[in-house]
Amino acid sequence: MARTKVQKKEIIEKLDTIVNGANSLVFVNIHGLKVSDMTVMRRRLKSQKVGFFIAKKTLSAKVLTDKKYEGTLPELVGEFGLAYGEDLIMPAREVFEFQKKFKDRLSIVGGVFEKKFMNKAEMTEIASIPPREALLGMFVNVINSPIQGFVMALDQISKKQPA
Repeated sequence: MARTKVQKKEIIEKLDTIVNGANSLVFVNIHGLKVSDMTVMRRRLKSQKVGFFIAKKTLSAKVLTDKKYEGTLPELVGEFGLAYGEDLIMPAREVFEFQKKFKDRLSIVGGVFEKKFMNKAEMTEIASIPPREALLGMFVNVINSPIQGFVMALDQISKKQPA
C-alpha cells in the first residue's frame, strides 16, 4: 500500500528524531523474519534500552544522507530495520546475538558509530566487543597477573629455604 505525503513526512520526522537522539545506529536486513521472532527481538531490545524502527529504505537513506556523517552510506538491502540506542555498543551487540539465532533471516547491513558510516564487517566487529563487566574483569586479571606471579615465586623461595 502506497504511503501518502503526510505519512511519509511523519516517518521522516520520526527517523530524524531517532537519528538525532541515538549515539549508535545499526542497519538490519529483516527479510524473512517471522512476526513472532520480531516480537521476541523487540522485547529483548527494549529491555536493553535499544529501540527498533522499520521504515522504507528510501526515506531512511534521505534522513541519513542529510546528517552528513563521515564515510559512505552502506547499501540498504532487503526489508530494512534500524536498531538504535544511547549506548555505543549495545544495539550492535544485541542485533548480532539475534543474527546468530536467525542466521538466514536477519543480518547486520551496516550502521553509524561515532558519527561515521560503518559497513557490515565493521559493525560486526563492534558487536563482538565484550560487555563492560567482562572488560573490567580482563583488566583486573592483567593487573593481578604480575602480583600473583610474584607471590608464587616468594612461596617457592620460602619452601626451598631451611626453616
